[in-house]
Amino acid sequence: MHVVILAAARHPLRQPFAGGLESLTWALVRGLRERGVDVTLFAGPGSDPALGARELTVRPLELSELARSDVSMPPEAWLREHHAYLQVMLELRDRSDVDVIHNNSLHFLPLALAQSCAAPMLTTLHTPPTPWLEPTIGLMDQGRSRFVAVSHHTARQWAHVTSAAVVHNGVDTSVWAPGPGGDALVWVGRIVPEKAPHEAIRIALASGRHLRLAGPVGDADYFRSKVEPLLGPTVDYLGHLDVLALRDLVGSSAALVVTPEWDEPYGLVAAESLACGTPVVGYRRGGLPEFVAPHCGVLVEPGDVDAAAAAVDGVCSLDRSRCREHAESDCSLDAMVDAYLAHYVRLTSTIGRAA
Repeated sequence: MHVVILAAARHPLRQPFAGGLESLTWALVRGLRERGVDVTLFAGPGSDPALGARELTVRPLELSELARSDVSMPPEAWLREHHAYLQVMLELRDRSDVDVIHNNSLHFLPLALAQSCAAPMLTTLHTPPTPWLEPTIGLMDQGRSRFVAVSHHTARQWAHVTSAAVVHNGVDTSVWAPGPGGDALVWVGRIVPEKAPHEAIRIALASGRHLRLAGPVGDADYFRSKVEPLLGPTVDYLGHLDVLALRDLVGSSAALVVTPEWDEPYGLVAAESLACGTPVVGYRRGGLPEFVAPHCGVLVEPGDVDAAAAAVDGVCSLDRSRCREHAESDCSLDAMVDAYLAHYVRLTSTIGRAA
């Protein structure tokens, strides 16, 4: 089987990952290839050379002076991304050697042009509805397209425009290996308001536990105003770490704190934590309740710092081996790859290539 994977173009697929989408796509490509699938990957410039990705880029973007002088010209970065996907879809339109196009981009154009390609398209819905994707799906002919959401929560959010099967995200449990645990709490993610690490700090301070934070600063103003003032003797920011450093950090922690101020479509950091044997405490939002089982953590009402802090000691005493077993059975890369392969086979057998 020959599968084309379209990645999101905004960030490269390389460590340290910009976010869960990049980490997930990187792992999916490797997991499929280990099963013998022929994968062609289109990804952002600067992606891991080991992936052998075709770059989603247009260099140079050739615009005449007349075009550039148009007062309504959108930002050039937007134009580059748009024309990069256009270039890819025009290429795929003329290829007869592709069995399935697996669209992991967040861009509307691959969906809009899916019908022009010989191969059927499977699109994974990684986010809530966006003003670009929602009307595109609502208007398109879905005869040669199918959709998968990363959680039942996300599938329900898209139900007004399409029906989506559910494939939970998976983590490589050979990489995210069990750790010894420790006394400190840990928070991992992009340092942005919607991820709310300042809430994790409040929980840690109320529980009397040390907290270690790691992740890229996605919003410098937010970091300076809401996070940096709370750093101190019991709260450390360790920077943007690669996967192995994150694994060691999470594996040597007593519990992961997850404090989103939005409905996480899935919550990949929690699955990674469980694979390390580290239980989870945090807010009951989005897809998190679908895989953070009671024997692996406690999720409280969003914003309830006191309830989360009160739960910390009990969470830290949970059996780490049961967290690991749950990750292996329910949150693994192998389980995710199995599910996607089943969807690929279903697509090729029920839709197949257009004549």
